[in-house]
Amino acid sequence: MKPLCQIDKAMTLAAPRVRKKARPAKVVQKTAARKKTVRKRAAAKPPAPREPAPRAATLLAWYARHRRHLPWRARPSEPADPYRVWLSEIMLQQTTVKAVGPYFERFLARWPRLQDLASAPLEDVLKLWAGLGYYARARNLHVCARAIVERHGGAFPDTEDTLRTLPGIGAYTAAAIAAIAFGRKATPVDGNIERVIARLHAIETPLPAAKPLIHAHAQALTPARHAGDFAQAMMDLGASLCSPKRPACALCPWNDACAAHRRGDAETFPRKTPKANGALRRGAAYVAVRADGAILARVRPPAGLLGGMMEVPTTDWTHDFDERDALAHAPFKAAWQRVPGVVRHVFTHFPLELTVYRARAAAGARPPKDARWLPQHKIANEAFPNVMRKVIAHGISD
Repeated sequence: MKPLCQIDKAMTLAAPRVRKKARPAKVVQKTAARKKTVRKRAAAKPPAPREPAPRAATLLAWYARHRRHLPWRARPSEPADPYRVWLSEIMLQQTTVKAVGPYFERFLARWPRLQDLASAPLEDVLKLWAGLGYYARARNLHVCARAIVERHGGAFPDTEDTLRTLPGIGAYTAAAIAAIAFGRKATPVDGNIERVIARLHAIETPLPAAKPLIHAHAQALTPARHAGDFAQAMMDLGASLCSPKRPACALCPWNDACAAHRRGDAETFPRKTPKANGALRRGAAYVAVRADGAILARVRPPAGLLGGMMEVPTTDWTHDFDERDALAHAPFKAAWQRVPGVVRHVFTHFPLELTVYRARAAAGARPPKDARWLPQHKIANEAFPNVMRKVIAHGISD
């Protein structure tokens, strides 16, 4: 007797094959025709358009026609002056072009060469800087000038790495000097350029976290030649058409390549992480006026906020200042009177309120240690920061 598996196999082989029913010829022809039509339509359909990429040449052509005329900027075809480039870049940190212009002109008139600035007393530099703010820049400017004279014979280094070894020169300033003054392929990224790049690519990551990505995009755009002109073109584009509010996208040379413009929300870029407001600090300031009109003034410590600048005597500026103790910190015993109101000033990281006290001193009164009597007509030429000029004006007003 055969095994069961062999019987099953034999039955399977013996079973008749079932043929599929043939499709009618007309149906086959119609199906083939439909497939052919679909293939033709697919071939005729144009590919999805690629988004245009920003080109450096387009921006450089725009810059050639619309570049800003600035006192530190070389004219077309003229070589840039490293001293002017460096001086302007230091002054422009956290400061507008409009505010910097007069200071730049005065500095250049007083110290036309780097060697002149290096040999000047720091006190004179601070005096000429007074009112421009961020006074550590003035001290670093003076130290840097001396370092270039001592280390490099008065000639600016022409590479980013060497420039960054100098006092007060960080990554941005080194790149700006290398590109603008020496034509190096470097990519400075300031606030204007951050805004342009963030809009071009519709970068959703908020600042400051987006800085590395923005720099990478800007670096990819930087051409090997004319890097200095390209950097200044990016700055000019951000300062004019690609402004923080109401950007003039219709006039922008890169509008066809701008992702934010296509979306219609360019003004919302760059995204920013909300800043935490600094806690209010308070203190007292003392305006002592001698019989001949001179006021009591002193120099602040060289390090720290407003280091090396002139001031009238003050208390420490603290969050828990107690006005009841104010007279205990007066520079000398006198009939101090509180001047109505307060002087308000806002620094980068905190707001300040100062209560001002005023007193009269005899004509022959000697100043306290580390202070001096300053004639009022000399106040304008001394290195008083803006907050102290407010205090003096408040203290001597009737």
